[in-house]
Amino acid sequence: MFAVHLVSFYFTKLKEDQIKKVDRYLYHMRLSDDVLLDLMARFQAEMVKGLARDTNPTATLKMLPTFVRSIPDGTEKGEFLALDLGGSRFRVLKVKVSENGKQNVQMESQIYPTPKEIIHGSGTDLFQYVADCLADFMETKNIKHKKFPLGFTLSFPYIQRKLEEGILISWTKHFKARGVQQTDVVKSLQKALRKHQASSELIFVFNNLIALKKKLTFPSSSGTGTNACYMEEMSNIDLVEGDEGRMCINTEWGAFGDDASLDDIRTEFDKEIDLGSFNPGKQLFEKMISGLYLGELVRIILLKMTREGLLFNGKLSTALCTKGKIETKHIAAMEKYKEGLSNTKEILMELGLAPSEDDCIAVQHVCTVVSFRSANLCAAALAAILTRLRENKKVARLRTTVGVDGTLYKIHPQYAKRLHKVVRRLVPNCDVRFLLSESGSGKGAAMVTAVACRLLSQRKQINEVLSLFKITKENLIGVKNRMRAELEYGLKKETHPVATVKMLPTFVYGTPDGTENGKFLALDLGGTNFRVLLVKIRSGRSKSVRMYNKIFAIPLEIMQGTGEELFDHIVQCIADFLEYMGIKGARLPLGFTFSFPCRQACIDKGTLVGWTKGFKATDCEGEDVVDMLREAIKRRNEFDLDIVAVVNDTVGTMMTCGYEDSNCEIGLIAGTGSNVCYMEDMRNIEIVEGDEGKMCINTEWGGFGDNGCIDNLRTKYDKEVDEGSLNPGEQRYEKMTSGMYLGEIVRQILIDLTKQGLLFRGQISERLRTRGIFETKFLSQIESDRLVLLQVRRILQQLGLDSTCDDSIIVKEVCGSVSKRAAQLCGAGLAAIVEKIRDNRKLEHLKTTVGVDGTLYKLHPHFSRILQETVKELAPQCDVTFMLSEDGSGKGAALITAVAKRQ
Repeated sequence: MFAVHLVSFYFTKLKEDQIKKVDRYLYHMRLSDDVLLDLMARFQAEMVKGLARDTNPTATLKMLPTFVRSIPDGTEKGEFLALDLGGSRFRVLKVKVSENGKQNVQMESQIYPTPKEIIHGSGTDLFQYVADCLADFMETKNIKHKKFPLGFTLSFPYIQRKLEEGILISWTKHFKARGVQQTDVVKSLQKALRKHQASSELIFVFNNLIALKKKLTFPSSSGTGTNACYMEEMSNIDLVEGDEGRMCINTEWGAFGDDASLDDIRTEFDKEIDLGSFNPGKQLFEKMISGLYLGELVRIILLKMTREGLLFNGKLSTALCTKGKIETKHIAAMEKYKEGLSNTKEILMELGLAPSEDDCIAVQHVCTVVSFRSANLCAAALAAILTRLRENKKVARLRTTVGVDGTLYKIHPQYAKRLHKVVRRLVPNCDVRFLLSESGSGKGAAMVTAVACRLLSQRKQINEVLSLFKITKENLIGVKNRMRAELEYGLKKETHPVATVKMLPTFVYGTPDGTENGKFLALDLGGTNFRVLLVKIRSGRSKSVRMYNKIFAIPLEIMQGTGEELFDHIVQCIADFLEYMGIKGARLPLGFTFSFPCRQACIDKGTLVGWTKGFKATDCEGEDVVDMLREAIKRRNEFDLDIVAVVNDTVGTMMTCGYEDSNCEIGLIAGTGSNVCYMEDMRNIEIVEGDEGKMCINTEWGGFGDNGCIDNLRTKYDKEVDEGSLNPGEQRYEKMTSGMYLGEIVRQILIDLTKQGLLFRGQISERLRTRGIFETKFLSQIESDRLVLLQVRRILQQLGLDSTCDDSIIVKEVCGSVSKRAAQLCGAGLAAIVEKIRDNRKLEHLKTTVGVDGTLYKLHPHFSRILQETVKELAPQCDVTFMLSEDGSGKGAALITAVAKRQ
């Protein structure tokens, strides 16, 4: 028993001594966590360089965009061909993807050799060989006369500007076919296929990483070569246009350190490997990690140790001196848990060596040090990518999956375990699951091809919907000309009754001249909120306007109750305000901003033409709203008011801006509703007596198109919104341009796209079915340039819409299309107004100011710019300045009252 223990002790001591000996010899190959963390930081810095346009040319990590922007969602189906070129063998596959509630993938494949004369010959011969193999496969499978989308997995660094293109940067591994670098491999393959009179519907090119595995966050590879790809935010990729969504980036990390940045950790053995390779000075990181080089690295170390008398009694063999005699499979065999030592002895003897027990222990440990360093380096780079992913997502803890393929990872008994352990130690704030690829790059290429085909098909369907909202310049000129004609109809006595643009006289004959003075009350009714204001206007050098106001809600039951209830509620609000301000006994001049179409016979009389914006109070249409207000005040019998003017909010906006800028003679509202007023020459207003001077005309242009003159621009979504409104068939222009309806148009489009399976996984939630849920403020938020996609998803989640990143991109596009059309239509209408003023004055060039109010114009990130650009394009002889109104409705009402009092 004692003898057994003695032998055991002796063997353990022997093993320990041998391990120490190797550790001393290979000291520089043992990397501490501090070194690995430093390596992570260097890798991250190089990633940033690779993603930036200015620094990419000098970056060793090329961070190549792949134009793969989505992962499988389970709806892919069809038959696809896949080619897999990049190693010692070439594969052709036919993959059938069927969707029976659960995605099912069936594969048939054939492996073809890659002879040295082909991969070292001309590029033409290489691609002809690939085409020949594909033709042979199709002949064998009896599918020669069919056309399939084709995924081409090419495991080398190349540049892409689209999925159907791949400009080879350089060969790696043992490939070096001539005339291929800096050329498009897809075109070369297409040319070779044409010789067989064969073609494919579409050819997409992918790196083997992209094709690794469906539904992975990012794949990594540790095999013959080494590389990694991951999903990067588009906003961080300078090399590609667009900020929305994510794109898979092929890091090409094998070249990391080619700028000498890893020279402090490279050993003499690494330098010898590099010098003996076919591409010295390149792919230095790969030469320290990948299976193509590890066996040779071990051979060089054993050779040097033997020459120094540290192994095999200093006796060399021919095989040990021969390049390539030790392969990665030998390292894997020597490091096996139980049979490792016996395998080591057998392998060394096959190399013509006579190893002792301690030689075998030492050689086994050399293999361990070399493969462990490989796992450490790979782990540090992976940890850098994981950290970037976590920072991109702005999360304290990242949960993700890494898909892995490659012979080193698969066959080496310790490699995967070591890699996982080091990664988790370097990034403790990341929960990482490693998933081995089942079928490698062949199935993956077919799946990515399936995704690409699905996305192309979806993109076509989405573009067809969005194209309905694209308006050509000719369309816009048509809108401008028809608006101009309707303006004329509305002004003429004969055609006024049938005109859709009512051109209502306001009896406001001038804009403020700075002499206005005094205290005024103002009422503002035009939406769900009602305001009462006290406005103090001071004239002279230090002219100023001071305002005090209180906001009151108009409940829905009041908006859609009786007229008497509505005006009694208004008077109750006025009473509360007067008491609040302590002026209940004062009889002040009052201006009533009433933002609905009114026909006026004078400035203090306004007959309601028809309700808009959700109001439906009965017994009001056809009645004088000033009289209704006076009657309600009498019923209250607490105070009396001097109602001087009834005012449209558009006119109030013009007057407010006119107080600051004497050139302002147009008022525009672009908010909940849409309307314009402007100063018209009296001689053109046939419906009012008098030819001298000017009068402000409230166009009430929201009704433009109610006669069908813009039906060519109305979509089925506009018609659905119109039919579901309180006033079907009326205010058609307003329903295409105003904030009250844009969100509802978007909602109708989203429902349609969801029904087509293009959004929200084809599931229409109850929230999406709810009318009015998609408010226009959400369009403004979603379209903000400062908003990242994650925030867009949060907005949609608040609306009860569980969206993916792809969904968020589509929703943002829909919002953009709807709001852009609204701004262009509004701009075309405004161009008609400014051109009319120019013609009235017989000017070659008009300089004028438009006073603007409304949340859509003020808050939407692009509406105002697009509107202004449209006006400039359609009315090039008019120099139009846009001035934001500061409280047009309240201040404007008081100013109109002051002007009316003065006149």
